[in-house]
Amino acid sequence: MLIADAIKSAIQEDVGSGDITSVVCIPSTTDATAKFIAKASGIVSGIDVAARVLSSVDPTIVTNILIADGSPVTKGDIIAIANGPARSMLTAERTALNFLQRMSGIATATHAYVAATNGTKAIILDTRKTAPGLRATDKLAVVHGGGSNHRFGLYDMAMLKNNHITACGSITAAVTALRAETQVPIEVEVRSFDELEEALSLNIERIMLDHFSLNDMQRAVTIAAGRTPLEASGNMTIERISAVAATGIDFISVGALTHSVTALDISFTFDPTH
Repeated sequence: MLIADAIKSAIQEDVGSGDITSVVCIPSTTDATAKFIAKASGIVSGIDVAARVLSSVDPTIVTNILIADGSPVTKGDIIAIANGPARSMLTAERTALNFLQRMSGIATATHAYVAATNGTKAIILDTRKTAPGLRATDKLAVVHGGGSNHRFGLYDMAMLKNNHITACGSITAAVTALRAETQVPIEVEVRSFDELEEALSLNIERIMLDHFSLNDMQRAVTIAAGRTPLEASGNMTIERISAVAATGIDFISVGALTHSVTALDISFTFDPTH
């Protein structure tokens, strides 16, 4: 439902009252074949969404997907071929590409982070640092890239950050208050070893180490001894992700997967037929 809403909103945003150029320049009887072609190597994500965009604009458009979401692609590969009314395909082109290029960029970046953790138990997670209105597609792209989703929103996991803890008085007080009101998983962000020890005593689902050094992460892993899964967060660049994973951490959350997206270069070639 969220993806359907995102598609509907994106089409309305772009098309508005109508595609003036296509309506004036292209006869309604003209059909076309269009190809989504990779212009760079990466991981495909969003081709199913792109196909849904095309069919949402015009149900008579038929899209044949050749390379599925989550699959690798190299420059020159044809990802999908669409056939249908020329006007409709040009109307849908930019919205379809916006989803496909952004999602493929996220999946490609995620794949690189996951590859950098090979040989460790670390799981790459996304964050809530997504584009407004596109959280469902952003997070789907992370999965296509081999990563995993953190909480989807503020409602499906309670995360106690510094401000929450300060407002409640302590980690223990905050966790106690949450346990009295909800059964959702609880994660606590800690900034010191004293806070780590307190959090470990509370039987919560996860502990986030906020901006810990590599040495401190290793020490935290030793202290936790598997009692509570640990997540590393803060400045998780691709250059240091291997070293972070090697500390024995369970999860690594990476905001850059979705807040600093480099779109994968994909073209939409168009061939009218009469």
